[in-house]
Amino acid sequence: MKSPQNLNSNAVAQLNQTFLHDIRTIITTAQANAVRSVELHRVEMYWKLGERIFVEEQHEKERAEYGAYLIQNLSIEMEKEFGSGFSKRQLERARQFYRLFPIASALRSQLNWYQYRLLISISDSSKREFYELESAKNNWNGKELERQINAQLYERLLLSSDKESVLAVAREQRLPEKPREIVKDPMYLEFLGLEKQAAFYEHELESALISHLQEFLLELGNGYTFVARQKRLLIEDDEFFADLVFYNRLLRCFVVIELKTEKMSHRDLGQLQMYVNYYDRYEKRPDENPTIGILLCPARNKGVVEMTLPKDTAVYASEYQLSLPDARLLEQKIEEWLLEFERNENIMLPDSETKK
Repeated sequence: MKSPQNLNSNAVAQLNQTFLHDIRTIITTAQANAVRSVELHRVEMYWKLGERIFVEEQHEKERAEYGAYLIQNLSIEMEKEFGSGFSKRQLERARQFYRLFPIASALRSQLNWYQYRLLISISDSSKREFYELESAKNNWNGKELERQINAQLYERLLLSSDKESVLAVAREQRLPEKPREIVKDPMYLEFLGLEKQAAFYEHELESALISHLQEFLLELGNGYTFVARQKRLLIEDDEFFADLVFYNRLLRCFVVIELKTEKMSHRDLGQLQMYVNYYDRYEKRPDENPTIGILLCPARNKGVVEMTLPKDTAVYASEYQLSLPDARLLEQKIEEWLLEFERNENIMLPDSETKK
């Protein structure tokens, strides 16, 4: 006679695996939908609170101090009954939320209250719209959105294009047209967890990037898909290995990335240019665009880059950082990049245009 334990084991073994998969999918989907529903209702709640507070304030618009008085007293009552989610600061956020996003039907179901809190903290309307669109389009969670804001993604993209072009891409009104529009400089790789030290091996950096491929794709930007690691290139009887190869669907081209853990040299650029030439001649289809090469290094000499590479090259040297600097230093660095970018643009303009 079989024991109850054996009977249970046999019954489980006889269950159709497809049936089990379907049941699990139903449960996990319902759980995910429940979480999304709660987040959506939370967003709607804070929007309605902000609307109601704003309308009440407008009844007393001739009294400048009425708004602060209203929220302070309201928070005292609400916190007693509903807890810290209705503090004075939260109610102020709700009011600001309504002021910045006054159309309820335009609220995005993909974004939760934490993400909207991050967005309303951005004073620049173009910058706020950019992060709103990118979050919804790329399904960023709150942590990913916060990281991109802290890493100054918007400002870095402005270095390669103008504001209208950056927003047009975010709005999906146009696709990137130039390699520079998808190459970030610098790149922030703090998610690797590598400590700053005198030296570490390139294979360690490569392995860390592969282990954090999802985060690296997020840092690279839109349209990237992973193709190969240590791609073997056979040129006559010599073997070469490209560190990382991606494909960008927006520009429809291969992107070859070489990793360096020391300051770049002209030899590094020459080697990467050879890999780019190889892909253009042997891997690229006739209907695809020329290959892009990115030399990812901790430091570069801009003069060496300019003297080594031709002006029409698709090879770029981008610096990487293993940690995000504090906001003040980052803003200072961005201002320096913007000034340098403007100077370079003025140099490229004819004299007649610079005098306008």
